[in-house]
Amino acid sequence: MEKQPSLFTPVLLVGCFIILVSFAIRASFGVFQIPVAEEFGWLRTEFSLAIAIQNLAWGIGQPIFGAMAEKIGDRKAIIFGAIVYAAGLVLSSTAVTPGAIQLYEVLVGFGIAGTGFGVILAVVGRAASDENRSMSLAIATAAGSAGQVVGAPVAEWLLGLFPWQSVFLIFAAAILGTLLTLPLMRAPTPPASRAELEESLGGILLRALRDPSFVLIFIGFFSCGYQLAFITAHFPAFVTEMCGPILPGGVLHDIGITSTSALGAVSIGVIGLANIGGTLAAGWAGKHWPRKYLLAGIYVARTVAAGAFIMLPITPASVLIFSVVMGALWLATVPLTSGLVAHIYGLRYMGTLYGIVFFSHQLGGFLGVWLGGRMYDIHGDYTLVWWIGVGVGALSAIVHLPVKENRAPVVAPA
Repeated sequence: MEKQPSLFTPVLLVGCFIILVSFAIRASFGVFQIPVAEEFGWLRTEFSLAIAIQNLAWGIGQPIFGAMAEKIGDRKAIIFGAIVYAAGLVLSSTAVTPGAIQLYEVLVGFGIAGTGFGVILAVVGRAASDENRSMSLAIATAAGSAGQVVGAPVAEWLLGLFPWQSVFLIFAAAILGTLLTLPLMRAPTPPASRAELEESLGGILLRALRDPSFVLIFIGFFSCGYQLAFITAHFPAFVTEMCGPILPGGVLHDIGITSTSALGAVSIGVIGLANIGGTLAAGWAGKHWPRKYLLAGIYVARTVAAGAFIMLPITPASVLIFSVVMGALWLATVPLTSGLVAHIYGLRYMGTLYGIVFFSHQLGGFLGVWLGGRMYDIHGDYTLVWWIGVGVGALSAIVHLPVKENRAPVVAPA
């Protein structure tokens, strides 16, 4: 009997650990929104713009780190990314002006690119067998959700012990600590036909950019970034200010969640926890049904959930229900989108191609975070930003329907 390839390989386990730590730090930035603004008397827009720039730099850096990994090696790219990430956090801890922290978040964004989905998912995808690839990508993506589960609550806890500057230094040490596991990350050369091996990076880029399906996937990922980045950056502050009180004698109060500030931090963790199941389910479903229809369904569900949440009274119960529902849909798009790119264009340049698609995600993230802060300073609330998110979510559902999932033909060089 032929032995079935193992799902849990050293590459997958190390990749999950690095993504978990990287995303735990990234997901915690919304918790710093109010403490930083209050210490310096900044407008909400200032720190929001810093997080928005971080998202944009992440998007710009993703295809760069993907190409770097394919040229000089995965582990070298990850090491460079972790060093840049740590440098950005250390410098951010010294910032005393909005311009300084906005500048340093460029480094943080590039660091996330080097230790996040673009590089890690490409390595995991190449190391996985054909039958395990969809689930391996889902497990690695779910690790990012696990990071989100612990990131915001840990940051909230650390802020109770240390000033925010010291918490940034602790996070810098944590991301550098992940490099100790890198010796175990050895991915094999991706299986490919002779034509695929001979095709240059420029050739595959040109072929993808001429393909309407690639353009539609690029456009569709925009709303995912808008919704996720806006909620990650602003939901803790939104819940702190807009949610009804947590009454004594209730379940939340009894377990120690006595303020809306604590509920805001916990809600990010709840989203991450729910998304572990949602992402794994998406990975399983991507093996059995067309990915484009699954993606369209996820965006429709997000649109309905966001619309219902903002129309109803904001209470502790509605915050938790929304967090569970949105969490189940949170990163479920990532294994489906990355799997779709790998299926259509092959594995050899998956990191670079997915990085380009992910740039659209981060453009949306930049707009969601910045617009959230800007509209808050103008109107005193986030209502308009929520409804824009509903609209772009509906657009993403529509644009995925014409995508052709058949593998694009490879044209070997003459």
